[in-house]
Amino acid sequence: MSASDMDSLPQPASPTLAELLHDQPLKTIVRDDVEFVLLGTAHVSRASVDAVNNALDHTAFDAVAVELCEARYQSMIKPDSLAELDLFRVIQEGKSGMVAANLALSAYQRRLAEQLKIEPGAEMRAAIDHAERQSQALWKIDRDVGVTLRRTYSSVGWWQRAKLMGGLIGSVLVDEQVDAEEIEKLKQGDMLESTFSEFAQRSDKLYHALIAERDQFMAAELRRHAAELPNNGYARRVLVVVGAGHLAGLARHLADDQQHPVELSRALTALPPPTRWGTWFSLIFAALVLGGFAWGFASGVELGTELVLAWVLATGTLGALGCAIAGGHPLSIIAAFVASPLTPLHPFLASGTVSALVELTLRRPTVADFSSLRDDVTSLSGWWRNRVSRVLVNFFLTSFGTAIGVYLAGWRMLEALL
Repeated sequence: MSASDMDSLPQPASPTLAELLHDQPLKTIVRDDVEFVLLGTAHVSRASVDAVNNALDHTAFDAVAVELCEARYQSMIKPDSLAELDLFRVIQEGKSGMVAANLALSAYQRRLAEQLKIEPGAEMRAAIDHAERQSQALWKIDRDVGVTLRRTYSSVGWWQRAKLMGGLIGSVLVDEQVDAEEIEKLKQGDMLESTFSEFAQRSDKLYHALIAERDQFMAAELRRHAAELPNNGYARRVLVVVGAGHLAGLARHLADDQQHPVELSRALTALPPPTRWGTWFSLIFAALVLGGFAWGFASGVELGTELVLAWVLATGTLGALGCAIAGGHPLSIIAAFVASPLTPLHPFLASGTVSALVELTLRRPTVADFSSLRDDVTSLSGWWRNRVSRVLVNFFLTSFGTAIGVYLAGWRMLEALL
């Protein structure tokens, strides 16, 4: 048979994208004349990386959207971005908890990478690399991870907050492999949800802040970006790469939500205001402590002096002990002792903040500390060894020691006065 005869034979049709990715979670939503192809991925699966590459090689897309916020995107493409961290500003602005949580999440991902021999989020990196090579628009549609953590934290009560932080610390500092059940959850869901999986399943509020709100936020961001896509008279198509656990919720919000996307995004990123209860509690507590001292001196100089000394020694000693356990400099320990008795009376003199700032001034982190930070925080000893993470440990343990001291001294005052 000649070459011309071969050319005249009917050629097999190229597989459609749905046929090509038949074994992958896939949904297509058409909204505002834009076709959104939602590809559900597993953050620890080589098959998901291949699915992203196959989709982008097979079909022309006008844009690629990924389940990343700007902070996580920068962390992925610039692993050394932590060297730009301004620790003084972090501590002064009260963001120590947020930074520590981000480091803990990063450490959890490193453990997964070492165990599974694939970097979590590799499919996102594949989408980013392809978009850069093809000069395609890249949309980062996820909500800022710091906002998500703060809204999650504020959505639950104090007891569940303690369990939440305990679960996060335990998932990182326990030096053992991630079990098979948790890995299976990761293959179906979301990195943040997996880290807090035990608690997300037990609390509707926690699940709402971690997952449901982000589904709605990402849908709003897709609509916002799509409104800016040029319309050149041809079908516009966007590949959306998200964790499989977000697929159903994202598809539903993308199809049904009617509120203006900018207004919706703004509402979902607003940080809850401080509760009046917390403010009033602090004021009332400070008044009670000062009133207790006044009552003690009114009852006799000896009793008043005893109460003041008991307060100073309990709060100062335990605050200083927390700093010492954190490996604080001797001057940081002294600063913790001095500031701890004043912490409940004046929030701007919080013992953890004062001690951490003194520690940071005396033992400034080096370039090597920042470079090794991601590796160091994967182990308990590493948090103490690295000067960056040790400042955060100093902040938390000093604050914790002070809190225990306040509790003990408060009971002692009540016993003496009643």
